[in-house]
Amino acid sequence: MSKELKKIAIYGKGGIGKSTTTSNISAALVEAGYKVLQFGCDPKSDSTNTLRDGKYIPTVLDLLRKNPKVDAHDAIFQGFEGVYCVEAGGPAPGVGCAGRGIITAVELLKQQNIYEELDLDYVIYDVLGDVVCGGFAVPIREGIAEHVFTVSSSDFMSVYASNNLMKGIKKYSNAGGALFGGIIANSINNPYQKAIIDDFVSRTGTGVVEYVPRSITVTSSELSGRTTIEAAPNTPQAEVYRSLARKIAAHTQSKVPTPLETEELREWSASWADQLLAIEAGEVRGERASI
Repeated sequence: MSKELKKIAIYGKGGIGKSTTTSNISAALVEAGYKVLQFGCDPKSDSTNTLRDGKYIPTVLDLLRKNPKVDAHDAIFQGFEGVYCVEAGGPAPGVGCAGRGIITAVELLKQQNIYEELDLDYVIYDVLGDVVCGGFAVPIREGIAEHVFTVSSSDFMSVYASNNLMKGIKKYSNAGGALFGGIIANSINNPYQKAIIDDFVSRTGTGVVEYVPRSITVTSSELSGRTTIEAAPNTPQAEVYRSLARKIAAHTQSKVPTPLETEELREWSASWADQLLAIEAGEVRGERASI
C-alpha cells in the first residue's frame, strides 16, 4: 500500500521571497527524512537553484522544444539531500503564455506516473502569485494541490496579491479546488509589520503559519547558491525555516478564505497608513504606540 502524498502550492508576489521560502521548506523536509519534489512554476525557472548549488536545470518546455516526446525522467534532477527538482519553464520571450509551462509539465509528470514511482511524501509547487489566471491557477483550480499557502510581507502590493489569491481559491472551492492553508509572513522584523499581517488575516478569516524575519544569513546563503538550511544550518534563521516546515508537514485543516473586496482592501490599507503616520509623529499613546 503506497503512502499518502501531500500536495502543497506556495504562491507569492514576484520578489517577495517565495522561492527562497519554498526551497528552505523543501530542504528542511528532506533533512528530516522525507521524500520531496519541488516543482518550479515560475517562467524564470530559478525556483530550485539554491537546492542545487546555484545551478539551473533544463525545463520541461526546453526539452519539449527539442523533442515532442519527452521522458519525464529527463526533467527531474536531484539536489540537497536527494530532493527532486523540476522546472516547468516558460515560452520564448515575447511568445506564448507563461502559464503553459505549468499545464504542460504537470500533465507530463502525471501521465508518466512520476509521483507514484518516486514514492514521494511531498510535492511542493512554487507558483508566481502576481496573477492567478491561466496556467498559474492550475494548482488551485484543478485540485493538483490540496493546500495553498502564500508568502506575504506587510507591504500593500504583497497583501494585494495574497488577497487576489484568496479570491481565486474561493472561486474554485465549490468545484473541488485547493483550499487555503495560511500566510507565511515574510520579512517581519518590526512590531508594526506583524500587526498589519495579523489584522489582515483576522479580517479574511485566515491565519499566519510562521513569521519569518529578514536576515542577512539568507542573503549570504543565496549568494553561495544554497539554502539557509544547507549553508547556515545552526543559525536562528535555519531554525525558523525548520519550524515552518514542521507546521506545514503537520497542517491538515485548510479552509475557504473570505477575501476583502477591492474597495475594502483600499480602505483597510489607508487606515493603516494613517495609523503609522500618527505613531511616527508621536500622536498615538498606549499600546498602539509600541507598534
